Amino acid sequence: METPTITNLVKDSLPRQQVQATVDEYNSFHAGSVETRKTNYKEMVNDYYDLVTDFYEYGWGQSFHFAPRFKNETFEESITRHEHYIAKVLGLREGMKALDVGCGVGGPMRAIARLSGASITGVNNNDYQIKRGRKQTADAGLSHIVEFMKADFMKLPVPDATYDAVYAIEATCHAPDKVALFTELCRTMKKGAHFAGYEWCLTKSYDANNPEHRAIKKGIEEGDALPDIWYMNDVLDACRKAGLEVVESRDLADTSDPETPWYLPLSGTISISGFKHTRMGRLLTNRLVRILEAVHIAPKGSSAVSQFLNNAADALVKGGRSGIFTPMFYFHVRKPG
Repeated sequence: METPTITNLVKDSLPRQQVQATVDEYNSFHAGSVETRKTNYKEMVNDYYDLVTDFYEYGWGQSFHFAPRFKNETFEESITRHEHYIAKVLGLREGMKALDVGCGVGGPMRAIARLSGASITGVNNNDYQIKRGRKQTADAGLSHIVEFMKADFMKLPVPDATYDAVYAIEATCHAPDKVALFTELCRTMKKGAHFAGYEWCLTKSYDANNPEHRAIKKGIEEGDALPDIWYMNDVLDACRKAGLEVVESRDLADTSDPETPWYLPLSGTISISGFKHTRMGRLLTNRLVRILEAVHIAPKGSSAVSQFLNNAADALVKGGRSGIFTPMFYFHVRKPG
């Protein structure tokens, strides 16, 4: 299993002949209604990560999320600090059992486990990401405290009161029903256990009657496999309905330095360390993928994946600049007991 490069994107996740069909199926979900996406969320999200995981690792790294960023802080430093903050607020330490909800290839949970010494199980329903994550975890020497569980996070195959803590980093945005998801997570938590997360949300500035705002929202949903995007207060209401007590919440996008907003990695100018995820870097990647597809090195459909990821990145930047969207609404809740 190779580290993704420009010449082997979508090489291992799908048979060559299935890439275009998967792109078509994924797009069909977004041609329908919100209810269509909610009903088919498992297929939609699996299609998405089969298609984009290599692109994400190639351009972003093993931690598929944003982070607030301080002045003179590198992109990589901000990502790690954002992950470590979750470990801090949950008080993770050796001997504790934690659940990472929607763990991707496991970049965040490896960082959190390495820092805290806690045993962490990452739940993921995508075979390709689990395959990559297990290999990366073994290479990091962390298989004794980091493991992957293949499952739908809406119905976890674990007994009640299994975990000392639960966290989710920009993953519960894929859930079709947050009340049902949080209720299921609450079931798996021990009494008094804490749950912290970063959620993709609309802010109070979003105006559903504004065509530009609706277009931005739609662009983010289409490019990131989201059934819908919730307001911040709706997330807290879902936690309460699930039986969880709200400890604290705030939009961490507001904590970024004005010169380094969370969306800077997607919109910034050329830099040596982060060129591939800048707008110019993404455009160059798209052109190269088109060429590779034309000469039959990349499978048919690869350029379509690159293009919808570019469209999503542009929508995310517009959402951030306009202040109508945040990928880091922080919530910290507790199970009574």
